[in-house]
This record gives sequence, structure tokens and C-alpha cells, in this order.
Amino acid sequence: MADKSTFTPDEWKVLLESVMAASLAVTAAEPSGLLGMLKESFASGRMLAEAKLDSASNPLVKAVVDDLATSEGRNLASDGLRAQMTGKSPADIKTASLAILGKADSILAAKAPADAPAFKTWLHQLSQKVAEAASEGGFLGMGGVTVSDAEKATLGEISSALKLA
Repeated sequence: MADKSTFTPDEWKVLLESVMAASLAVTAAEPSGLLGMLKESFASGRMLAEAKLDSASNPLVKAVVDDLATSEGRNLASDGLRAQMTGKSPADIKTASLAILGKADSILAAKAPADAPAFKTWLHQLSQKVAEAASEGGFLGMGGVTVSDAEKATLGEISSALKLA
């Protein structure tokens, strides 16, 4: 089973970034205002908390989540993302996020092939939960759709980047 020691520091940083990138890609696909962004952020946080508390979680997922629970891990991931995303449009943020997921897929295939399917499936589930967190369209949170066409397309792109489909 893979853990932090399986990867170089740069590879581990990409895995940490991939968790945030899975959420960010969906959020950037269909920006839904402050309330929507908060709901999507909370959905991501819930998935992290569930993985941390679930004794059946994949060990690599747990190791990444545990590291993200530290200020060092959070800073490593967020500083790396900030450097890649600052000043970019939502479309460019989505593209950069998908590229990070593609890098994570390559790293997992090379260094942790046994853990790769569970980790990549978890990333996709996280992005799905983020997509479902806030309704798109409608007025004042009423009406609209749970997952917009743009978010559905992005979920498909996430599956492709992670080589799940």
C-alpha cells in the first residue's frame, strides 16, 4: 500500500493538489456565486472529513487527507495551486485543474498502481459531490438544476483526465 514515502516531494504535492483541483475544476466550470461556492466548498470538506473518519477508506486516500489536515500539507497544496491559478479565467482554471488531475493519474500509475483505482474514484466522487452541492440557474436558490450541463461536461473531462472512462 502506498503512502507519502512512496512518492517524491513533488509527486506528493501533485497528489495533494489533485484533491483541490477536483473541486476547483467543477467550481470553475459553472461559477455559482458566493453562496454556491460556499456550498461547493463545504461539500468538498465533508468528503475529506468522511474519508478521514471512515476506517474502510483507501490507505492512500487517508494519507492524503491526513496530510491536508495539517497546516503544512494545506499550505503546500494551496500555495502550489495559487501559483498556477492566479490571474486566470474560470476556463483556464478548469484547464489547469484537469492538467493537475492528469499528472496525478500518471504518478499513480507509475508509483501506486494498486491504490490508483480507489484514489481516482474517490477524486471523481469528490467532484461529483461538489457539482451536486449547489443548484445552477433559477432565482435565489430556487429552481435551476442540481448539476448543470457545464458541470456534467467537466465531470466527464475529470473522468478522462483520471482515465476512469
